[in-house]
Amino acid sequence: MTAPDIRAGSWSVEEEEEPTGPVGKAFRLSAADLLSLGNALSGFLSVVVLAYSAIDQLRMTGKFEPDPRFFGTAVVLLLVGATCDLFDGLVARRFRASAMGAELDNLADVISFGFAPAFMIVIWGGFDAPLPLWLVLAAAASVLLAGVIRLARFACVKTKSGDFMGLPIPMGAMTIVSIVLLFQPTIWTVLGIFATSYLMISRIEYPKPKGNLAALVLGWMMINVACLTIWAAGLPGGDQLIQVGAIMQIAIVSAIPLRVLMFRRAQRKERRSAG
Repeated sequence: MTAPDIRAGSWSVEEEEEPTGPVGKAFRLSAADLLSLGNALSGFLSVVVLAYSAIDQLRMTGKFEPDPRFFGTAVVLLLVGATCDLFDGLVARRFRASAMGAELDNLADVISFGFAPAFMIVIWGGFDAPLPLWLVLAAAASVLLAGVIRLARFACVKTKSGDFMGLPIPMGAMTIVSIVLLFQPTIWTVLGIFATSYLMISRIEYPKPKGNLAALVLGWMMINVACLTIWAAGLPGGDQLIQVGAIMQIAIVSAIPLRVLMFRRAQRKERRSAG
């Protein structure tokens, strides 16, 4: 019996359809894929650390207060994931990339820079905070959803300049972490979280780390890891270091939109004067 061949937009049914394409090659992991998996694992372990801190305290004392040591460990793991994310693209360009490299990279980013920061917000503001729980959950959900939209758009839309359209999700995650580490949960800090989520899905272009800029980003991550280690260990000066690092992170992310706004304002003035 021959299966019908129905065209013009209808379903087409075929019997014993053979798979096409490099099916076997799709399952071969490259060096860049291993870095992407390391990114995903780092994000997962970050969530595990925060969940364990909450479960352990609730079981032992019946109440939960965020412990800086666990937050410091979780953030260091996210920075490890960000380092893997920085290098997987470089390794993929230097060596051969697999057929599923881009998909692995996006899925890993969702875990490390979407779900993990969102979970951190819940831990930060969901227990004994002056804010209603629904507002904390809304802020956390905005980070996760903005990250998913950001990654989906990145896979579909390419800018003419080659830069990122919207705040890159690793930078967005680090900004959320800076807000959580630097401030107590208030309406203003939650507004800062919503603003960061908006920047991730905005049309503002952020420079892509290449060459010297990539080296600076890597150095910035290593400095943050060192500062977080000193802070989590309770060493002298740790509080000041973490505050300076968090403020610098927020300032860097905020400076580019302000520069774009000033540039557009100057352009409007030139057009008015020319007209």
